[in-house]
Amino acid sequence: MPISIIVAASQNNVIGKDNQLIWRLSDDLKRFKALTTGHHIIMGRKTFDSIGKPLPNRTSIIITRQADYKAEGCIVVNSLDEALEKVPADQESFIVGGGTIYKEVMDKADKLYLTLVHNKFDGDTFFPKIDDKIWKSVKREDHMPNEKNKYAYSFIDYVRK
Repeated sequence: MPISIIVAASQNNVIGKDNQLIWRLSDDLKRFKALTTGHHIIMGRKTFDSIGKPLPNRTSIIITRQADYKAEGCIVVNSLDEALEKVPADQESFIVGGGTIYKEVMDKADKLYLTLVHNKFDGDTFFPKIDDKIWKSVKREDHMPNEKNKYAYSFIDYVRK
């Protein structure tokens, strides 16, 4: 089963602050929807809480240490391995956050879809450094700010070497 990471991170690897996204890039949200629709998305409980509901046309799997946690319309598990077991073997799964889950999956993932926001931000949640000895960039699209995207950004796709 292919395991993919999808993330938007700043130049200083910030991905969030106070359990919220810091920026809103319309094109990044469109890309996220296009890539993840029809797939299983795996996230930590805090990430799910920040989204607030299951996303349409996706199977949401939430990882939590809380034994009695329930989220209507979602699969709740207690570990990354348990989450991965819930995905059919022939389907790509997407890890969508947060910071702790990203760190745990970096050694298992096959692909990485990064939106690099060309700015530095103050935050409390970070994405792990991408090691170019492990990851190879296979596609890059650079974009300038516009009326719907306040910051310059790049879509960078990586595969494990």
